[in-house]
Amino acid sequence: MSEFDLPVLQSQLQGKNPRTILKAALQQFDNIAISFSGAEDVVLIDLAVQIRRDIAVFTLDTGRLHAETYRFIEEVRKFYGIAIEVLSPDRVLLDALVKEKGLFSFYEDGHQECCGIRKVEPLRRKLANLDAWITGQRKDQSLDTRSDIPEVQLDTAFSSEDKPLIKFNPLLNWSSAQVWDHIEAYQTPFNQLHRQGYISIGCEPCTRPVLPNQHERAGRWWWEDAAKKECGLHAGNVKAK
Repeated sequence: MSEFDLPVLQSQLQGKNPRTILKAALQQFDNIAISFSGAEDVVLIDLAVQIRRDIAVFTLDTGRLHAETYRFIEEVRKFYGIAIEVLSPDRVLLDALVKEKGLFSFYEDGHQECCGIRKVEPLRRKLANLDAWITGQRKDQSLDTRSDIPEVQLDTAFSSEDKPLIKFNPLLNWSSAQVWDHIEAYQTPFNQLHRQGYISIGCEPCTRPVLPNQHERAGRWWWEDAAKKECGLHAGNVKAK
């Protein structure tokens, strides 16, 4: 990591395009990785490999993803010739949850506990060994939880007192249409679920297609309050009431 001043970098990157933000991230940090969700985050990889060929990429395998998502992850790995680290939940924690509450407890008591075990815990393990990470967050994904986030920020959810963690959001100012313009223009791989009406793609039991003119997050945890649609990976986005 080079000399780093967060307020200065926030000012420099405000409103900038994804390539500029990625370049700054990779210049500032060596120990940095892209979080690849198996959806539109392929744009991050497509841009990043042009800057640093050996960029580290990881993804979360919750054990409940669609078959199409697993195939897509493998397609991206082969297409770009990169290693993708696949993170799995802690077996002991997962076994205990399923034994006590079954496989679909989230429909009754909310998605936070299941996401906490299947997503947040393995992510926390990974981020503990990084200085910074790169996400595919966009403002237009959720006006309730993502409208005020900056291009680069201190990750308050995963930083510790002795080890700050920096998070970059290169796609922050892009719309979904811009993301898809890039995918089509550069012929990058994409998850085939998008052809079936899925926009925001997560675990199979918690994701469904959206209707025309519905917001993309309407297809995630549709049985819950729309203002709480974060799984914990970006918990700092959720404002206290």
